[in-house]
Amino acid sequence: MSESVRSYHDLKVWQLGMELTERVYVLTASYPKEEVYGLTSQLRRAASSIPANIAEGYGRDSLREYLRHLSIAIGSLCEVETLLRLSGRLRYGDSEAIRDLIESYNEEGRMLRGLQRSLKMKLQESTS
Repeated sequence: MSESVRSYHDLKVWQLGMELTERVYVLTASYPKEEVYGLTSQLRRAASSIPANIAEGYGRDSLREYLRHLSIAIGSLCEVETLLRLSGRLRYGDSEAIRDLIESYNEEGRMLRGLQRSLKMKLQESTS
């Protein structure tokens, strides 16, 4: 991590994760009421899990733990994308908003994988 990163709040990947979670909450507010304990809840939990795991991993005292939490965040990201695609198939929410979110989550995934690669290299260097 660079010198300018003093907290997980400084990480662009965390900031984007928070923004996307807000967008998921807005999108799912229009879902059918019978989905409040189903798709709405599952999508919101998976979306919020991404920045939460980035933050939790950052707060751990080992690179291995950080990498484990980034792996969980990537799994949640895949879950969100799947649930957004399901939402589109079910015609829940605005289809343009869903497409935009999926595109943004793809960017989030690239950022997460980049951070993961960087930390893996750092871990390898520290064990060499």
